[in-house]
Amino acid sequence: MTSTQKQLFYAMAAIIGLIVTWYFNLQAMQSNPDFSLLSFIQDNYVNPSSASISNDILVVCVVFFFWCYHESKRLSMSGWWLYVPLTLVVAIAVAFPVFLLMRERQMSQT
Repeated sequence: MTSTQKQLFYAMAAIIGLIVTWYFNLQAMQSNPDFSLLSFIQDNYVNPSSASISNDILVVCVVFFFWCYHESKRLSMSGWWLYVPLTLVVAIAVAFPVFLLMRERQMSQT
């Protein structure tokens, strides 16, 4: 697979990640007039299954931040910290493919 093909795949994955997460985020906001970050977090712990997935994603995010920092330094990529708010405000399903896209671009330039 060429670098361009990888970049296209990562870009498409980020777009899909945005759509499939925010479709439900917007539904949650519309269905709850008292929607807040706290209520969103509480909704993720309504049963053991949802709590398991929430904790799973939390661990993935922490590992992603750690790896993102070190990989960015290794490849001399600037703005590594932008992936933290992108993850927290948008979704890991967007931030991770965007990071991989930018990483692939950096690697193809060197």
